[in-house]
Amino acid sequence: MKYQNILTNGKVRCTICPRNCILKEGQSGFCSVRKNINKSIVLDTYGYNTGLAIDPVEKKPLYQFYPQSSVLSFGTTGCNMGCKFCQNWKTTKIKTDKAFLNKTTPQEIVEIAKKYNCKSVAFTYNDPIVFFEYAIDTAKLCKENSIKTIAVTSGFINPEPAKEFFKYMDAANIDLKGFSEEFYRKNCMAKLKPVLDTIEYVCNKTDCFVELTTMLIEGENDSEEMIKQQCRWIVNNIGDCVPLHFSAFFPNYKYTNRTATSFSSLLKAYKIAVETGLKYVYTGNITSTETSSTYCKNCARPVIIRNGYNLLKSDLVNGHCVFCNEKCDGEF
Repeated sequence: MKYQNILTNGKVRCTICPRNCILKEGQSGFCSVRKNINKSIVLDTYGYNTGLAIDPVEKKPLYQFYPQSSVLSFGTTGCNMGCKFCQNWKTTKIKTDKAFLNKTTPQEIVEIAKKYNCKSVAFTYNDPIVFFEYAIDTAKLCKENSIKTIAVTSGFINPEPAKEFFKYMDAANIDLKGFSEEFYRKNCMAKLKPVLDTIEYVCNKTDCFVELTTMLIEGENDSEEMIKQQCRWIVNNIGDCVPLHFSAFFPNYKYTNRTATSFSSLLKAYKIAVETGLKYVYTGNITSTETSSTYCKNCARPVIIRNGYNLLKSDLVNGHCVFCNEKCDGEF
């Protein structure tokens, strides 16, 4: 395992993510799945997953990456983020006995994807950063079999492993959970800057197609000023054509006493993003045809009309708008 530093007294530092956990023999990191075994960091859950599912790619969410294609999704357990609002906490936060998990090799995952005509394989449900080796081995085989790869991730990864990880990803949805260090510290037990560094790197230095998601929690990350700052940062650092999804929070994990996000909050954020200059903005997990459709960045007509994750009509031909022939950003 190359992303580690061997220290004194049998301790090893894991350098996959910015936590840089220092582990004694037999100790697991913050993520609960990367472990010091014989002075080497080992992925304790390699080959194990919490189930496989076939989804439309829009569920990741990716709206401009082969729309309506099927994706084989899977994840493992553990996470390197400490989000109090986690929507998948039963697999990310609870230490599950491997005896209760499915065991599926990378080759088997590829065969299942081929059997069910899945365009892509998605590493999701928990962050693939923590099952780095399992995700990369699977991604390499996917590429050999002309299957696309998708990472659904927080982007909380160190620069060197990020280079290797995203080299094998065709697309990613990166969670930009809020736009302040205070939000990340208080709600995620993490830092914002490494996430922004990852987003900049993937968007500007790789061929991986990126969409961003921000789950809005009322009173935490939905202020007009915070959303404006986030959208300005996107425009100035990665461009106005990176799709941005605003999704709704539902009470879960340690935030069961919070209120679910209203559609009016999503709509407010949507309008701010559009006014800031972002060309592709969406609201997710609360259905609205207007705010889940894709608009041509040149003539502003709808070129993909959706009702939630369902595609109702497409006015793209080979990725170009039928009205003005402008290329829509993404893969079609």
